[in-house]
Amino acid sequence: MSRIILFNKPYGVLSQFTSEDGHPGLKEFIDLSGFYAAGRLDADSEGLLILTDDGGLQHRLAHPRFGKEKTYLVQVEGEPTEPALELLRRGVDLGDFITRPAMARRIAEPAGLWPRDPPVRFRKAIPTYWIELTIREGKNRQVRRMTAKVGLPTLRLIRWRLGDWTLDGLAPGAWRQEEVNPPRSARATGGRDGQAGPRRWKGSGRP
Repeated sequence: MSRIILFNKPYGVLSQFTSEDGHPGLKEFIDLSGFYAAGRLDADSEGLLILTDDGGLQHRLAHPRFGKEKTYLVQVEGEPTEPALELLRRGVDLGDFITRPAMARRIAEPAGLWPRDPPVRFRKAIPTYWIELTIREGKNRQVRRMTAKVGLPTLRLIRWRLGDWTLDGLAPGAWRQEEVNPPRSARATGGRDGQAGPRRWKGSGRP
């Protein structure tokens, strides 16, 4: 069995244990050692961050080639029209790469959503809306770049789901630990019996 931590990362917190440039790290919230983040969230993004003590599982969750679905709740500036959403669904040319087809839909403001600290800065003359966006990649600031490309700048970005895990029941800064039994393919990436130490993977995974 492998251990994972599901953490609701607040705005401004880094996806690493050490603090840096005035931003707190994970050690301010999680008092367990031997865990490493499976993928990352930028400091200005919020939501689900998964940590694990299993190198093979970490690699499978974090690396884009495994195509784990990630669902984001995105507050955008401007109205998400059907043509703009269809562009997100088909794939967006960001210059350095074209995104894979995504699932995108307009949603009401999520119920029970916690206030962000600090609050989002709004422009009074421009309305804001929410969309739900599911992707299988996770390259550097991908979601923000996608919405900006279709004319919908991101104001607030919350990762709600990664694979089979969601933020359900986790307040900002809260975490819980679970035990999982990784599939054979996940164990195979982690060395003998899947128990290699977690990798300090430096790839993408930072929306």
